[in-house]
Amino acid sequence: ELILSRFLPHERKARRFGIPFLGSGAIYPVDEESFIIEPFEIPRHWQRACGLDVGRNTGASWIARDPDSGNVYTYSDFLMIEGTPSNHVDAIQARGKWLKGAIDTSARGRSQTDGENLFDIYLEKGLHLVNADKAVSAGIYEVLEMLISGRLKVFSTCTALIKDIRSYQRDEKGQIIKKNDHIIDSWRYAIFNRDKILRTEAEFKAYNEPINVPYEDVPYSEDSWAV
Repeated sequence: ELILSRFLPHERKARRFGIPFLGSGAIYPVDEESFIIEPFEIPRHWQRACGLDVGRNTGASWIARDPDSGNVYTYSDFLMIEGTPSNHVDAIQARGKWLKGAIDTSARGRSQTDGENLFDIYLEKGLHLVNADKAVSAGIYEVLEMLISGRLKVFSTCTALIKDIRSYQRDEKGQIIKKNDHIIDSWRYAIFNRDKILRTEAEFKAYNEPINVPYEDVPYSEDSWAV
């Protein structure tokens, strides 16, 4: 046990039992048993949010934060092949119309204008959104650090996300393999931008946020948070 304590959590099974942990190119080489947990009902007073990676195929991930421990739990995921913004909005709002999301509309080779137009389309259809800070390396290190430290958990029912985590790798040159990564990108957006988007339904109602106004444009008033 003393020897094992000198290794990172995701290395201990390999050291103790000779069981390898994912491939050498894995971006999140963490023992799944340390972060995949059985689902439980998220308390109403926990803040929630989602991340979105939209395009021809669209992925989304939903997170909640325990206000006591600060731990973050990934409790739902979503992947739609093809589909339209209306289809995406219906699926996203089914998990809570009051939730705020971090979205990257400029990815997948879109121009800035196309990205802005797509962002506006989702706003007009009723989603509450901010443009995601999509710093890839910083986001990956943030997620990895939280996984290793035990501050980030994933429900076992998030099967699509877990599948992405297992296959998310770098090639021989150290470049991220961009394939089947819509959900895992949305997960990174949610985690890395969580302080901008996490809130409870009570906070949403107290804030009385207009349905179609981007986060940055909503006027702030201390009185608006009174419950």
